[in-house]
Amino acid sequence: MSSVPPASAMVPFDQREGFIWYNGRTLAWKDARLHVMSHGLHYASCVFEGIRSYGGRIYKPSAHYERFHESARLLDFEIPYSIEELKDATVSLLAKNSLTDAYIRPIAWRGSEQMAIAADKTSIHTAIIVWDFGPYFGSRLQGIRLTLSRWRRPSAESAPCKSKAAGLYTICTLAKHEAQRAGFDDALMLDYRGLVAESTGSNIFLVIDGALHTPLADCFLDGITRRTLIDIAKRAGIEVVERAITLDDFDKAQEVFLTGTAAEVTLVREIDERKFDDSQITKRLAKLYDEGVRIG
Repeated sequence: MSSVPPASAMVPFDQREGFIWYNGRTLAWKDARLHVMSHGLHYASCVFEGIRSYGGRIYKPSAHYERFHESARLLDFEIPYSIEELKDATVSLLAKNSLTDAYIRPIAWRGSEQMAIAADKTSIHTAIIVWDFGPYFGSRLQGIRLTLSRWRRPSAESAPCKSKAAGLYTICTLAKHEAQRAGFDDALMLDYRGLVAESTGSNIFLVIDGALHTPLADCFLDGITRRTLIDIAKRAGIEVVERAITLDDFDKAQEVFLTGTAAEVTLVREIDERKFDDSQITKRLAKLYDEGVRIG
């Protein structure tokens, strides 16, 4: 099963209709432009977030915008808008675009005042974009297929792994493309030590004998949805174990699933030759998550 984007995804993003919040102003979608000499384009001095709105309710906006600010700090710049200003702008932007169920993409980047590795005198630009997104992997609980990627997540000494920094997703794009060309939906990525890390954009959980096992988030993003699922599982009386995970642990697993703002809770049916036939706990947690994002 391949990822199934909504029909609107067939329209190139630079040709869509609607409005974008850009540096404190609401602009027509086609007018939200940046210069080709922007530092963020050349040197990846850029951070972003992924947020969802369900029925007009933005899910955990404070947590996302706090991470947005922290991501920028880790890349040595400051977002020039407060968390409350960004939350208010998002609410207004959803209304302006007549959207209730939407994907929300805040992004901040260094401008075009300097074109060199040093960029301390660049201005910081900030934008928020909202659009109709739908499920990232089509029907989430039918199950997707992963393949092991040759690309690995770097150590915390090599990259600012706690930042949702655009540059860190280069290897994710490479891994995703290779997986899709091989007929898979996504790729499983190991870390620099050879331990299981995540997929290209989602955290991973294994169900082993009724307990949830998930990798320690010490060199990849500790997702907000990941933390939410851990809390949901504990409240449901399910044991959660955060530890080093190896490929051999998949041989012990009855279920595997991914979590993320885009992926939500997505069942994994296969990882290369390994197959996972059970889904009872995954479906239970997915139901609790779906209920929580609308009323919690």
